[in-house]
Amino acid sequence: MASSTVEDYLKHILLLSESTLELVSMGDLAGALAVVPGTVTTMVKTLADEGLVEHQPRQGVRLTAEGRRVALNVLRKHRLVETFLVNVLKMDWASVHTEAERLEHAISDAVLDRLDALLGHPATDPHGDPIPSARGRLNTQVYATLATCATAAPLRVVRVTDQSGEFLRFAEQNGLAPGTPVRVIDRNLAAGLVTLKRPDGQTVALSLAASGCILVTPGK
Repeated sequence: MASSTVEDYLKHILLLSESTLELVSMGDLAGALAVVPGTVTTMVKTLADEGLVEHQPRQGVRLTAEGRRVALNVLRKHRLVETFLVNVLKMDWASVHTEAERLEHAISDAVLDRLDALLGHPATDPHGDPIPSARGRLNTQVYATLATCATAAPLRVVRVTDQSGEFLRFAEQNGLAPGTPVRVIDRNLAAGLVTLKRPDGQTVALSLAASGCILVTPGK
């Protein structure tokens, strides 16, 4: 069984490579794990020796097939635990990430399968993040964001990628949780401002940066 440190490294390499086929830089990995680059270099060499990653010095790192299998399993545990904490235990979606970080290393595959069945085999977690399947498949569909989508068209929020507690509370207070219909009525690039209209008729103003963290799909 991989240690929690190994699992954390593999999971973050997976997450950092989710939107690109390029190697993950050591600097990006160090930032994601909040450790110094030297620590990352030492650990990556160990992971490479164990056949979990491919390391190209001064270029970056990528998962091997076995490393990806382990990373997907950890990510599946994390996102199913978050779903359980929110849907069953009714915990605040802005605070479950830290709890899931702890539990993802302790839960067994047998318990995970029962948890998945109990929850009805969800495809996404409360933040809209895709949950890897038991066979290690991960939905990598690309969505528009509120910063790039068409204006005046009906949309539906599908994912919130900034999962800091502060941003999630803001999203919830302003009706921007996954599943919520919304419409962009104005995008002022000069001012860096996006104005939304909610189903209740209220308008919400977001910065372009914040808008880029909310993924949407065409709605009715």
